[in-house]
Amino acid sequence: MAKKRTDRLNSLLKEVLSEVIRKEVHNPFVNEFVTVTRVDISRDLRHAKVYISMIGSDNEKAQTQEALESAAGYISVKASKQVVMRFFPSLKFIIDDTVQKQMRVEELLKDIHTEENARKQNTFQEENSDS
Repeated sequence: MAKKRTDRLNSLLKEVLSEVIRKEVHNPFVNEFVTVTRVDISRDLRHAKVYISMIGSDNEKAQTQEALESAAGYISVKASKQVVMRFFPSLKFIIDDTVQKQMRVEELLKDIHTEENARKQNTFQEENSDS
């Protein structure tokens, strides 16, 4: 039962925090393409890890993370007006690099496939030239 409640809260917080960051945070260091990918709230509902993803360099990502960390209190106040909880959790922003990891794996698989096809082509050409 508690798991379902936590899942619902994570989903709700993800939506609300995304909206607050997009509409309420006016910091030039926050990348305009920042996306909240998921939220993990602790069992005691006091802390929440907010995973963010964005397009940009590592420096831009670090700047955005720092800017969001410094605005965490402001973001919490704005979000707490939309999510009724006894205690609104403290927010910790974490860069979510799963998209980059997935792209890297796909790139490696593509390279393997290309190399495999090249080897098959070379083997085929060698067999035909021997005949």
